[in-house]
Amino acid sequence: MTAVASTPPQPQQAEEGEDNLYPIAVLIDELRNEDVQLRLNSIRKLSTIALALGVERTRKELIQFLTDTIYDEDEVLLVLAEQLGNFTPLVGGSEYVHCLLPPLENLANIEETVVRDKAVDSLRKIADKHSAAALEEHFVPMILRLAQGDWFTSRTSSCGLFSVAYPRANPAQKTELRNAYRALCRDDTPMVRRAAASKLGEVAKVWEKDYLKSELLQIFEDLSRDDQV
Repeated sequence: MTAVASTPPQPQQAEEGEDNLYPIAVLIDELRNEDVQLRLNSIRKLSTIALALGVERTRKELIQFLTDTIYDEDEVLLVLAEQLGNFTPLVGGSEYVHCLLPPLENLANIEETVVRDKAVDSLRKIADKHSAAALEEHFVPMILRLAQGDWFTSRTSSCGLFSVAYPRANPAQKTELRNAYRALCRDDTPMVRRAAASKLGEVAKVWEKDYLKSELLQIFEDLSRDDQV
């Protein structure tokens, strides 16, 4: 649809306007198509679409759309989770990388394990792209939300994120992260405890020596006696 204007746009201007609207409109149409293969193809073209939109529209429109519409087949969500891990330059670089957290946080809550794992991989990939301030304001709070989530899926996903955030967190947040990890190691759900136990080595590499002795050693002993881990 062409907007009515008092001065008709020149042909080239009109064409450019239509080109600017085209990618997001096509993406929305294809993602709503009943054909899974068509939806997959659309997701695989996300980087091309983002380039066409530019960084500002990618942040404000494309990422928002993807955050609000995560309801698809697992194979589509798997590709989406992987794609988002490479999106840092497409949203404007490190200054804006935190805008990728909402869709990835949603994907980290998905029931299908392979989708969650890929979302965690992408979150780990973009963690060091955050400035210290952005890590404190956006990344660490996201980990804590996942770790305290009602569903075991989010708590399981959070286990893979502690080691990439802890070294640059502020002292107060480090305490929160240690407490959250300790709670996950004692979670009522065996799957969560197993996920936490599997990351014990990563966590041990980044915790300060004092906490290794006073906290992590006890966690290790508790897990070693847990016959469900």
